[in-house]
Amino acid sequence: MPLSKTIFRQNCLKKIKNSSKINIVYKNSKLNSKLLDKILGLKKKKILLYIPLPFEANIAKTIKILRKKHDIFVPFMEGESFKMVPFRLPLKKKKFGIYEAGNSLRDIKNIDIAVVPIVGMDGKLQRVGFGKGMYDRFFAKLKKRPYIIFVQSDLCQTKEFICDDYDITCNILITPHVKIENKNLAKAKNRK
Repeated sequence: MPLSKTIFRQNCLKKIKNSSKINIVYKNSKLNSKLLDKILGLKKKKILLYIPLPFEANIAKTIKILRKKHDIFVPFMEGESFKMVPFRLPLKKKKFGIYEAGNSLRDIKNIDIAVVPIVGMDGKLQRVGFGKGMYDRFFAKLKKRPYIIFVQSDLCQTKEFICDDYDITCNILITPHVKIENKNLAKAKNRK
């Protein structure tokens, strides 16, 4: 029986929820260090980050450091997608137990970098998320594609092509132990 996106998502979520909590501080520290190195190396200012759920890669250290000299935005849920709002405290607990910054009247359309949490990734380096399609709808509305960084605490990847055409792909995946660059995107950019 071929692997489906639904089965793969279930397997990845099971792996995430059953992963060892003993070394979570170490893994998050290592992930934040790699993520910061990558973002600072890109020398870009407008960055979309996310407020992590308990089982997602905790990027709080990255947010704390970057907000001093960068324009940091976070998702604000709207219907079946979200819009970007400036990161500011205090955060409020909303739908699905997600913490959000307050709403904003600003209509932010362009960012340089987007850091996106993933559940898993397929053979084309496309995102398998939680199944709501919020990030896919969000990126479809952007005028210009930002540099996309997927992050994950524990690698969950399949070599099979299980994603749909509309599922977003990354420029790079960063985990505490692995970095995977999307060579196909790099080749396409060099051809331009």
